[in-house]
Amino acid sequence: MPTIFDELLERFHAYLAGVDSDLVADEVARIGWNMQARALETRPLGCLGHLDRIAELAATDAKPLAQFVADHRGALRWGQTYTAGDFGQGFVDNYGWLEVFGTRGHFVNDEVAAGLLILGPDIVYPDHHHIAEEIYIPLTGGTEWRMGEGGFHVRDAGEVIHHPSNVNHAMRTGKEPLMALYLWRGGPLAQKSTIGSGGRN
Repeated sequence: MPTIFDELLERFHAYLAGVDSDLVADEVARIGWNMQARALETRPLGCLGHLDRIAELAATDAKPLAQFVADHRGALRWGQTYTAGDFGQGFVDNYGWLEVFGTRGHFVNDEVAAGLLILGPDIVYPDHHHIAEEIYIPLTGGTEWRMGEGGFHVRDAGEVIHHPSNVNHAMRTGKEPLMALYLWRGGPLAQKSTIGSGGRN
């Protein structure tokens, strides 16, 4: 009998398989999708209050995934890498991630980490970088993204955003929350990002 975690992985895979990007298609083909489940305790976070609005805002092809996550939010293990000491309590109250698979996700994968990031409205995720290469796909539109020394640019839902290893990047939301799918590879999969603009530009 499939569990809700099996269905989460299935919907996550189905969304990724439909993304029109050679970069994403190559990564999807490389992932072994028959992963072992990992038992995790649930962990609620303040940012989960944005999930109903996120499900409304999600692009049509992302709605099955976003709505499923909203419907089952209480059964999932949500995480935070940062504390109020890093970016302030307002950020922490409106930020969190769900690792679907990876070294600490609902499914075991030592090669790739993947999941969903939530940011509430009017939140700045300041410049940061990490060793792992990162692919982001916003499931909701309207958030501004920056990479390197460039300016902020609004990204649409479904756009593929590629951050090479140790390249600085930042995001800021407007009046609506963000949900973005992420893939990490090629570096420590549970590394806390280095805050500030010390990476490659």
